[in-house]
Amino acid sequence: MNTVIAKISSPDYYSKSLPEAAEIIKNGGLVAFPTETVYGLGANALDTDAVAKIFEAKGRPQDNPLIVHIAFPDEIKKYAYTSSYTGCEERLNSLVKRFMPGPLTVILPKKDIVPDIVTAGMRSVAIRCPSNKTANELIIASGVSIAAPSANLSGKPSPTRAEHVFTDMNGKIPMIIDGGDTDIGLESTVISLLAGKTKLLRPGGVTFEELKELCPDIEADPAVRGKLPDGQRPLAPGMKYRHYAPKAQIIAVKGREEKILSYFKEKLLNGAGILCYDEDKLILPSSENAISFGAKNDKNAQAAQLFERLREFDLKPVSVIYTRYPDDTGLGLAVFNRLLKACGFDTVNADLL
Repeated sequence: MNTVIAKISSPDYYSKSLPEAAEIIKNGGLVAFPTETVYGLGANALDTDAVAKIFEAKGRPQDNPLIVHIAFPDEIKKYAYTSSYTGCEERLNSLVKRFMPGPLTVILPKKDIVPDIVTAGMRSVAIRCPSNKTANELIIASGVSIAAPSANLSGKPSPTRAEHVFTDMNGKIPMIIDGGDTDIGLESTVISLLAGKTKLLRPGGVTFEELKELCPDIEADPAVRGKLPDGQRPLAPGMKYRHYAPKAQIIAVKGREEKILSYFKEKLLNGAGILCYDEDKLILPSSENAISFGAKNDKNAQAAQLFERLREFDLKPVSVIYTRYPDDTGLGLAVFNRLLKACGFDTVNADLL
């Protein structure tokens, strides 16, 4: 299969490429497209055979549910029940008013119109309305909702630019829409509104603190900061498996500053890779194997650069990478979560070494 890259900056994008992408979706094919979070790999959410192609192209486990992307927030009611418990609809409406369109995914009881393959057989469905113009135009032009996980091979860092998608999906899908770099760089925040409770399942661009302003009783699922227990089904994408990982083993390092930097220096001189803050580069020995992903206090930069920097390590001769262990407040919780998933929860306390 020849994979075409359609640039939204091209003069014939709206007259040629967008209609072609919409036809691919309508006819049961796959299209990779940008969102404000990461690039998604999309198929008609109501076409079981089309959705099956997503799992095949990515090598994605069948028990890992997908997110249904819609063009307008009021379409949520087409795919999910919004009055499943007292106060659910009111809470959903307040979340929609503030955060949609945007990087928020809500999980609600699903209606039968949604195929079981999309939800991994569960009776709930994850839905979001992206704010990215290109994503919304594709959904509208296709005339269907689009099921889409990140457009990468399963387990690898999510793609934040079209080149990343091409590296993983060349020859597997017919088209990639190139909309440039994504804005946030991490997948959407996922919350569950099931069983009368509001629970954070995956942190993202909408922070836990922002959600707590509207939902004071919201709780974070233990899997946000730890490993999902063996045998437990993931309620949202990214909860169960080692995700976002480069080829090399990656280990998160915590402890006092002087201990962390001393540990990094030792490992760097022994040929390891180091994922660090901008400030660390001024202290560590000069090496191409030390890559920064933003300043210590710039969580927006860390989020935007994390996956791209992890992919850079795939081009370097390193077998192990040691990384900073960011704090878990604000957007930092999403960075923290992705790094722990990339590490497979493998961490080191430099104070104890």
